[in-house]
Amino acid sequence: MKRGRVHALSFDVEEHFQVSAFWSDERRSKWETYESRVERNTEKILDLLSRRGVRATFFVLGWVAKRHRGLVRTIVDQGHELASHGYGHELITNQHPDQFRDDVRKSKQLLEDIAGVPVHGYRAPSFTIVAQTRWALPILVEEGYHYDSSIFPIRHDRYGMPGALPYYHCIETASGPLWEVPPSTLKIGPLRIPIAGGGYFRLFPYPILRRLLTIAEAKGDPLVMYLHPWELDPEQPRMDGSWLSTVRHYLNLDKTEARLKRLLADFPFTTIRNTLDTVGQVCLKRAGFANRSNVNVQDRASRYRATGNGHA
Repeated sequence: MKRGRVHALSFDVEEHFQVSAFWSDERRSKWETYESRVERNTEKILDLLSRRGVRATFFVLGWVAKRHRGLVRTIVDQGHELASHGYGHELITNQHPDQFRDDVRKSKQLLEDIAGVPVHGYRAPSFTIVAQTRWALPILVEEGYHYDSSIFPIRHDRYGMPGALPYYHCIETASGPLWEVPPSTLKIGPLRIPIAGGGYFRLFPYPILRRLLTIAEAKGDPLVMYLHPWELDPEQPRMDGSWLSTVRHYLNLDKTEARLKRLLADFPFTTIRNTLDTVGQVCLKRAGFANRSNVNVQDRASRYRATGNGHA
């Protein structure tokens, strides 16, 4: 049964061979030779969303956008939000600030040139805005991004920022304010577990995941879910890697599409921009800005809404 609260649904649009778990310089050099499956997989998602009348946010990799310009235009033409996943799927933990700036600038400009719409959101490859790469946040502000969805408030061997705020909030960086939209987690006892999607969506049996999402929903903040187009493609070519990477990538791929259909039936979703528009003032109050003369933050939030950028 649909609920009154609306949540954020997002997709990280990348090829199956670009996942960081299977990264190597040799594999990167062969990207152009591998079979491209991202267009057909993304179109499958677009069809599912169209049938349900759902709009979502698509964080598109610049490398993909350059080679599939029509797909980018289709995403926008169907009413979805276009956002940036960076250009080359380089982990921020492997970049210097100047390299990161070039990557997010190149991606944003390319997406905007192709689609003719502004790009406001960013999500780092493999959520690699972590404690040691917080320097990336002011750069995002300087490059014209309004929100980030990269900080995962969990412990993980490849990413995560334990102790980070687990709900929508506004960060005051050295270059100005930036909304942070963390993927959904749930605290159970002393542990905070990820329930946002991706491998976690494929790991938990759906009835258990639905129960966890319902508990998180009751706490009052929008859920922030994510998936990748390759997760709806159980026939994709297999890559060699460690046993852990192999399990994480290929576990239950044959169940993802059916689970996504159930998720769309059980919870109402929209774009991240739309959820930001509805919860923005709550975030400001929670951060303490509503009771301070922080003109920067409040002015930026007002401009964001006034220009219509909070609506898909």
